[in-house]
Amino acid sequence: MKSMLSIPTIFLVLFSFAQLVPAQDFFVFPSQGQSDQQMQRDKADCQVWARQQTGFDPMAAPRATSPPPSREVPQGGLVRGGARGAAVGAVGGAIAGDAGRGAAIGAGTGALLGAMRRSDQIMREEQSQQQWARQQAAQQSQDRDRFNRAYRTCLEGKGYRVN
Repeated sequence: MKSMLSIPTIFLVLFSFAQLVPAQDFFVFPSQGQSDQQMQRDKADCQVWARQQTGFDPMAAPRATSPPPSREVPQGGLVRGGARGAAVGAVGGAIAGDAGRGAAIGAGTGALLGAMRRSDQIMREEQSQQQWARQQAAQQSQDRDRFNRAYRTCLEGKGYRVN
C-alpha cells in the first residue's frame, strides 16, 4: 500500500494559506489625526519593527523548525515475506514428507504476514508525518500571533487605535 501524501505535500497543503493572509488582519484608526500617508509609513515601520522583535516574517514562505521524520528502511512486504515463508515451509514440508505443499503454505502465510508488516510500517510513517505537520502548523500559528501582538503594540504606541 503506497502512501498518498508525502511530507512536502502535507507541508504545502498546511501552509499554502500563509501567503494569502497578511499580518495586518486589523482595522487601524488614526486617533491623533495622522494622515493616510503617515499611517502607511507607520504601518511599514511597525511591520519592520515587529519582524525584528519576533524574527518572524509573515510574508515569507513558511520554514520548518525541525526536519521531517525520516523514513524507515522497508520491512516485510509481500515478496520478501513469501520467499521467507516458502523457505521455512519447504523445510517443514520436507520433514512431513511433502516439501512442495509446505513451501506453498509457507509462501502464502509469509506473504500475508510480510504484507501486514509493511502496511503497519507505512501507517506508522504516515502518522509520524502528520504529527510533524501539525507541530509545524502550531509553531507557525504561534509565531504569527507573536508578530501580530508586536505589530499591534507598535501601532498603538504611535497613537493608533487597532481592532
